Amino acid sequence: MPAQIEAFYDPSTGTISYVIYEARGGKAALLDPVLDYDPKSGRTSHGNAQRLLDFVRAQALQVEWILETHAHADHLSAAAWLKQQLGGRTAIGARIGQVQQVFKDLFHLEADFACDGRQFDHLFEDGECFQIGSLTARALAVPGHTPADLAYQIADAVFVGDTLFMPDVGSARCDFPGGNAATLYRSVQRLLALPSATRLFMCHDYPPASRAPAWQSTVAEQRAANIHLHDGVDEASFVAMREARDRGLGMPVLILPAIQINIRAGALPPADSNGVHYLRIPLNQL
Repeated sequence: MPAQIEAFYDPSTGTISYVIYEARGGKAALLDPVLDYDPKSGRTSHGNAQRLLDFVRAQALQVEWILETHAHADHLSAAAWLKQQLGGRTAIGARIGQVQQVFKDLFHLEADFACDGRQFDHLFEDGECFQIGSLTARALAVPGHTPADLAYQIADAVFVGDTLFMPDVGSARCDFPGGNAATLYRSVQRLLALPSATRLFMCHDYPPASRAPAWQSTVAEQRAANIHLHDGVDEASFVAMREARDRGLGMPVLILPAIQINIRAGALPPADSNGVHYLRIPLNQL
């Protein structure tokens, strides 16, 4: 039985979250869930996550996994909240410790913050297979945007994380700590070597004014029309383009709060002695 896929688009961050499941009443995985955050007030809320929760309950699904493609810089993760509501195991790529170490230093986090990924229930190695009920999934390491990025393949569907965007948008930036444009190029080539009919599901869409948000393409469509990585673009050309483009980009609006939450598997930092959770803002560092 093929995987059933339900997408949830968040227009505030351009993020697409997914529920991937066998069938009504079956086992499921949640992918890249969004925790709402108001940077003006510092308040979190669960509107986006509630949509996933409502769908899971309406379909009588049993959540086995809450999967992250990477430690996102553009939205906060709702993984911890959804785990409290629905159960399931949180998971991310095995190299998340490299990302945690960089940002532990940047944010000068508490001394006992562990940089070995233990905040997550499972760390996937490249090529590792796992089950969502009767569905077999495979983790694919696709570093470049960050060192720890993963894609997830389930039959003819691949959830590509921050590697490719829709063909008219192109590719992910590579200027975050540990990012590398040449590495991203090679990761994308791994994805584009899959059969041409393979369905690719995006993590984000930042659509031009001429079309509505979209999140599904194919290997064939990307090879033919991706503005950054279509067939014929070699590594040197891509690296030159990507690095020049990245130099002109500002930091994502939510990078400072998002990273502090996301390297903790969606959990808030430990509360202070007054019971309040605080985020840290390093000045003049990014």
